Amino acid sequence: MDARTAVAPPLVRPLWRDRALVLAGIVMAAFNLRTAVTSLTPLLDSLGRDFGFGATMTGVLGMVPTAAFALFGVVTPSIAHRLGLERTALLAMVLATLGLFARAFVGDTSMLLLTSAIALSGMGMGNVVLPPLVKRYFADRVGTVSTLYITVLQLGTILPALLAVPLAQSAGWRVSLGAWSLVAAAAAVPWIAVLWMERFGHSQQAQALAHTHDRAVACGDEAPELACTRNTGRVWRSPVAWGLTLMFGMTSLTTYSMFTWLPKLMVEAGASPALGGSMVALFSTMGLLSAIALPALAVRIANPFPLVLACVVAYLGAFAGLLIAPMAAPLLWVALLGLGPSTFPLSLTLINLRTRTQSGSSRLSGFVQGTGYSLSCLGPLLFGWLHETTHGWWWPFGFLALCLLALAYGGWLASRPRMLEDTW
Repeated sequence: MDARTAVAPPLVRPLWRDRALVLAGIVMAAFNLRTAVTSLTPLLDSLGRDFGFGATMTGVLGMVPTAAFALFGVVTPSIAHRLGLERTALLAMVLATLGLFARAFVGDTSMLLLTSAIALSGMGMGNVVLPPLVKRYFADRVGTVSTLYITVLQLGTILPALLAVPLAQSAGWRVSLGAWSLVAAAAAVPWIAVLWMERFGHSQQAQALAHTHDRAVACGDEAPELACTRNTGRVWRSPVAWGLTLMFGMTSLTTYSMFTWLPKLMVEAGASPALGGSMVALFSTMGLLSAIALPALAVRIANPFPLVLACVVAYLGAFAGLLIAPMAAPLLWVALLGLGPSTFPLSLTLINLRTRTQSGSSRLSGFVQGTGYSLSCLGPLLFGWLHETTHGWWWPFGFLALCLLALAYGGWLASRPRMLEDTW
């Protein structure tokens, strides 16, 4: 038996007031998980003119977020295994800060890609570690805390899209892009405080947090980054895992295609660039509403598949409106479009609801996000290529409609009331 384990006091789960610092870290990190995406996409047309790139590079820039999220969905569990969840969360915010700050000083397209990738690598880490952090510290309030952090994530998606063009017009695009590095730096502070308290604090709160963290490197631990594991299951064998992966992946493919191309679609239909950015903000705002409602609904419904079907119907209505008469009722079409990705908070909540242990939650989170983002990363590029090839939007939206079939099938698999550990 490890000496540290032998002398450890009995596990005392910290009270809500003792977990406030961790909650602040989770919430502030969540705000920063999409700022690198929606602070950039409303400015892609003007950046294309400055740097001399066209539709193909716009599609590549739209693909970078999902590619980074896919890569770090795979490698983050290994990083968390070595560093611990709290240190990994801190590393995520440091990378996000560095990438966002450096992106404000780029002088060409290649550096824009590189700095975006650095920022998004940190955000990809954050995608994976937040669900198991919730499971570890707030297992008694998974639905409540999931609702909170997903809601704040949506706020961090809305505000950059809403402010990107006005900031660029008043202070320049460099300020518009770089300002969000300050927010990411602030999100690192709670995790520095948590780690300091766990190692050097002497209060009962510090002891409870430290003991919870120490158990992360012992066999049989309740934390996800186990030093050794007794689980012999293979996540990829589970229909639960593949259902969540399809639902998550196709939602991400559609969402990032719209983040990238919705401003251009609106401008081509006769809207101003500012209105295009506002439509991205509205698209994200509807995600905020679903982030508030969906986790609470999911924990109360045994089989949430009807919610998945409702999202598919909302998507199809939005596609039809944007294709046939985009400027006739743009607020309605984009509002419907924003209700479709309600399957995103549903997927994140089901990661915890379809697992029995923190180990299962971590492994499922890594698989779903790594594989799901891999499936989705070509979406913005293919959407743009189809638009450039056909000089219209029918084929791109037809491609997204096919992806919705895969989303619905994945939702059917994931929504059935069964556990990962029983199916792997």
